[in-house]
Amino acid sequence: MGNIRATFRSQCDNSHAMDARPPPSTTESPWLPFESRRRARDEKREAVLRAAVQLFLEQGYHRATLNDVAKRLNITKPALYNYFRGKDEILFECWSIGHELVDDCIAETSAGSGSGLDKLRKLTIRYAELMTTDYGKSLVRFDLRDLSEHNRKIVQTAKRRIDRAFRHYIAAGIADGSVKPCDPKLAAFAIAGSLNWIGHWFQPGGELTGHAVAEEFAIRLTEGIAKTTTQMTSTRETTTRKAAVPAAAKANKPPRKGNVGNASREDRSEHHTRAAAGAAGQSKRARSRLR
Repeated sequence: MGNIRATFRSQCDNSHAMDARPPPSTTESPWLPFESRRRARDEKREAVLRAAVQLFLEQGYHRATLNDVAKRLNITKPALYNYFRGKDEILFECWSIGHELVDDCIAETSAGSGSGLDKLRKLTIRYAELMTTDYGKSLVRFDLRDLSEHNRKIVQTAKRRIDRAFRHYIAAGIADGSVKPCDPKLAAFAIAGSLNWIGHWFQPGGELTGHAVAEEFAIRLTEGIAKTTTQMTSTRETTTRKAAVPAAAKANKPPRKGNVGNASREDRSEHHTRAAAGAAGQSKRARSRLR
């Protein structure tokens, strides 16, 4: 009995000792810090966009469903609504990413050096390379009528900016002599139209890489309007001759009567010398006749 009391007393003492221990200084939270959670959300959102654009290109926008997107990501369809309100919003976001990449191409090209033709070729290569990517293809493969009216206007405005960039470099090339005289609008339509079709037929893993296709297209689409070195030299010589002819004509033109008084002393002296010599010659001939 005494042993039982001793044991019980020992257990009570241990219990009081445990209660006397200070609580842990910190409690580990099962939630990640805010920055980590936001980064994780952004990564998941981008994963949804990558899966969606691939499915839209493979099956077509109308055939692909959000269930297909969720299945490819191993999540449920309701989970997608944590990131997007609907399929049309996903479509617009895919297009927005593609256009941001185009804006980067234009900005880098404009910031660089070179003639109008050089910049036109640089933009052609960058734009053609973009057309071989999923987000680049989204710029040309999907129907604008599937977007809301508000988003459709944004897309149309952005497309006009791309067209103006091509026209600007062509016009700059005409001005600096690196591009033959042509209609910048028609030339821009021809180049951009050809590049857009790359997004319809290019498939990765083929005989040519995207970069190789882009470089080939840049040569083929600009060689028809590019001036050769001989043509540029001939143009400069013609311009020089045209500038020299008026100067020569002006130099050979006799001075106006009103400007005689402004002639230099040397000119007036030479004129008087010639006049005096002529008069002396006439007098000498007259004297010889009299003899």
